[in-house]
Amino acid sequence: MSQVPAQSEPAETRQGGAFADWRRWLLGLFVIGCVGAIADLLLLGHTEEVWQWIPVALLGAGIPVAAAVFRATSIRIRVLRILLCGYILAGLIGAFLHMKGNAEFEKELNPAIGVTTLIGEVLTGAFPAVAPLQMIQLALLGLLACFRHPVLSSKN
Repeated sequence: MSQVPAQSEPAETRQGGAFADWRRWLLGLFVIGCVGAIADLLLLGHTEEVWQWIPVALLGAGIPVAAAVFRATSIRIRVLRILLCGYILAGLIGAFLHMKGNAEFEKELNPAIGVTTLIGEVLTGAFPAVAPLQMIQLALLGLLACFRHPVLSSKN
């Protein structure tokens, strides 16, 4: 005799989603990553200009949205996906701005700097050039948790 699952269970579990536990782990890691990144940005004083608040705001928005996806609905998953696209965009723009700031600083210090030396200084300068790419890493983690989610294919 088979049991009928309770309606209070997440849709993915009711539908026998093979990766239900993995999705929860990925979302949990995503939330932990967002909390850590926010703490890092705030401790570094990444709050002096309006542009510097964008990653803080995106990361802060990601926490409750991802928490809502633990009780997945198609709308919640789509909202998270849209937000994660913002993470990717912010990561790319942030990396560009960090590298641009490093290049401007180095050119001001040494106007005759060579291209090879400039590239090295841009990547290792005062503004961490690849740190904003953490936003992309978090976005990929969140998108992986949403990939082929059973709730999106159900006819609810």
